[in-house]
Amino acid sequence: MAQRPNTRVRRIYDPPLSDDGTRILVDRLWARGMSKARAHLDEWCKNVAPSHELRTWYGHDPALFEEFASRYREELTEPSRAATLLHLGELARERMLTLLTATRDVNISAAAVLAALVARGSDPGQT
Repeated sequence: MAQRPNTRVRRIYDPPLSDDGTRILVDRLWARGMSKARAHLDEWCKNVAPSHELRTWYGHDPALFEEFASRYREELTEPSRAATLLHLGELARERMLTLLTATRDVNISAAAVLAALVARGSDPGQT
């Protein structure tokens, strides 16, 4: 489990924790086999997820993560995605924010990139 101040990344398949705070799914696609009731979501912010093209190119290859993160941060400068990123930052300032993903390795996921940006309060255009 990747952890940052006021922001953490977890798999949606893991059972909810009492200290998860606000639970947000940040994947574009719904997690297979996961019911909405079992997910215990507060929100599903699918518009902040990487584009289909970027996600397909990346394929969760660890060797491509740095390039993926750079391209994803660029996508996050698009107005609707930037607004959602700002929203996530506001939520993290209020209480713990748990970003959820179906990705097997959360440390090389889009959610990890989001968590780092939220924790730093950074503009996605910055590296």
